[in-house]
Amino acid sequence: MMTHREALEVVAAHREDRVVIATMGSVAIWPQLSDTPLDFAYLPSSMGQAIPLGLGLALAKPGLGVVVLNGDGGLLMNLGCLVTLAQHDVPVTVVLIDNGLYEVTGGQPVVGAGRTDFAGLARAAGISRVFAFATAEAWRSGAKDVFAGTGPAFVSLKVAGEVGKPTPTAPRPMAEQIHRLRGAIGVSVT
Repeated sequence: MMTHREALEVVAAHREDRVVIATMGSVAIWPQLSDTPLDFAYLPSSMGQAIPLGLGLALAKPGLGVVVLNGDGGLLMNLGCLVTLAQHDVPVTVVLIDNGLYEVTGGQPVVGAGRTDFAGLARAAGISRVFAFATAEAWRSGAKDVFAGTGPAFVSLKVAGEVGKPTPTAPRPMAEQIHRLRGAIGVSVT
């Protein structure tokens, strides 16, 4: 099993010029690894919406690569988004942090913790490029293949959960993040 930080360090090494949408627990770590206008800390009160956000960006800006750092709890709140993502030939990579916990709300176990086959769910949804890694070494070795392909990809990472972590805060206000991201991807900013 790998740490959350180890999992994200591999993403940082391979993301190139892709937009990275960080959610929940990843928001506490990602800004330490990358803080560019292409980084978007998405901490809404409605979990499960990061993958639709990433899909929307990719559809609005053809060719724009997007990486979504999503937790297992958030994905469970919107599993249908995998079916929707699979219907589009877009460069969206979902990096699932499978730690079995709702870390930002106190460490409650997610339903099916340790038993849910998220990679199997992604395949069943129709995503053809699906990967799963249980160790940092395997993730480092396999990440090149994850980010080299075309179309949507899903990677499930077994990450050690941490109970007692404080709820993260975004590195800057939402309006400022939106302004920076719009400028970075060439959407007119008013």
